[in-house]
Amino acid sequence: QVVLVRSEDVNMSGSLYRAKLKYANFKRKKTNSNPRHGPFHQRAPSKIVWRTIRGMVPHKTARGAASLDRLKCFEGIPHPFDRKKRMVIPAALKVLRLRPERKFCKLGDLSNVFGWKHQELISRLEGQRKVKSEAFHKKKVATQRSQKAAGTKVKVSAEDRKVLEAAGFA
Repeated sequence: QVVLVRSEDVNMSGSLYRAKLKYANFKRKKTNSNPRHGPFHQRAPSKIVWRTIRGMVPHKTARGAASLDRLKCFEGIPHPFDRKKRMVIPAALKVLRLRPERKFCKLGDLSNVFGWKHQELISRLEGQRKVKSEAFHKKKVATQRSQKAAGTKVKVSAEDRKVLEAAGFA
């Protein structure tokens, strides 16, 4: 399983103006006889990222469809994932991909321009999540410090130390 969170904070190279022109050009493309047949132009950042990744995957094969089923994209960090350990893909970091003087824009800003209505809501919920996360982290660090201090204060006899070393707790 691959879960992509905070898709509204994905950085895109190029200015917001340039991204607007490119997305407006994409929005122009539709089925001439019946536009409801597609292509569909999603506004939410998670859907835009999902479709971008779909373009990189052979999604018409069973293997590609299965890999896309294993991919989940979300704006913000919803409940089950806010308690899980997260990873960053180092090769995708802005500091490694873009030169400092180059312009970039956030996907959430582009989506907001084209009709995504939940940017304020997601930013408010993310603010609340960050406050809770910081409190949890401070509590965790304090617990680790106290456990380390208690470990240095305790006196263990030589025979108990042998037993602990044999069990791998030295």
